[in-house]
Amino acid sequence: MKSQRLHIAIQKSGRLAEKSLDLIRAAGFRLTRSAGDLAYSVENAPIDLWCVRDDDIPTFVADGVADFGIVGRNVLAERADGANDDGLVEVMPLGFGRCRLCIAAPEGFVYDGARGLNGLRVATTYPNLLRRFLKARRLDADIVTMRGAVEVAPRLKLAEAICDLVSTGATLDANGLEAFETILESEAVLVRGAGDLAPELRRAADSVVARFKGVVASQGAKYVMMNAPRAALPEIIEILPGAEAPTVTPLAGRDDAVAVHAVCQESVFWETLEALKATGASAILVLPIEKMM
Repeated sequence: MKSQRLHIAIQKSGRLAEKSLDLIRAAGFRLTRSAGDLAYSVENAPIDLWCVRDDDIPTFVADGVADFGIVGRNVLAERADGANDDGLVEVMPLGFGRCRLCIAAPEGFVYDGARGLNGLRVATTYPNLLRRFLKARRLDADIVTMRGAVEVAPRLKLAEAICDLVSTGATLDANGLEAFETILESEAVLVRGAGDLAPELRRAADSVVARFKGVVASQGAKYVMMNAPRAALPEIIEILPGAEAPTVTPLAGRDDAVAVHAVCQESVFWETLEALKATGASAILVLPIEKMM
């Protein structure tokens, strides 16, 4: 009998592992860890998590072993190898694990565009992505495929340049390397298989997607409240960062002033508050948002 529990594949270790668990907990799912840390059960929903290698997550989902997966877009792009029919659908970006796949070389390397790679050896753990990048520019470079520690390749004379993931750039700096060109912008994404879910799993799947969207939407969002002159409303709406149409209500006993409530999807800085104050706004409150749907 087929399991009536939804299965989500996540990274068992690495930069996305803990963030994936944080997202799932923030979505209100209570987790119980199994023996060996290779799986979790959700107490308050028919959902199980499987902790696997990041490279295996697309295969688990495409083959129907898992219903959803949380994986870096870079892993999907490397796996796809230019194909669009790989049995996976990207449901949504998740707002964490942001990084770039970059061409980098030792400091002092004269990089005059991608054509400067012609005839060189380039080390990478993403040979498919690098190959497509070179092919699109009609360049002929020798790709040196490595499992890890790509940043040491130039120092060991294995390659003149590298193609590797960059998040903060600290690893490049520590190895005397400089990033010159970005091949791919990546972050963690939620993926599902291209086929239809079993009817008994659709409610749980819809809940996962809706809750994840709520968590992602609330990241960095702020709830802003203030009293303001009615005449200043157009200017205030322009100042509020990333706000949709705010809620405006009259103040008791005053025809010239209103209360303004708005959800701001972008950062609210002190400069923002000062600009609001300059319009005549008062009693300005900025509150964090824990959940939003």
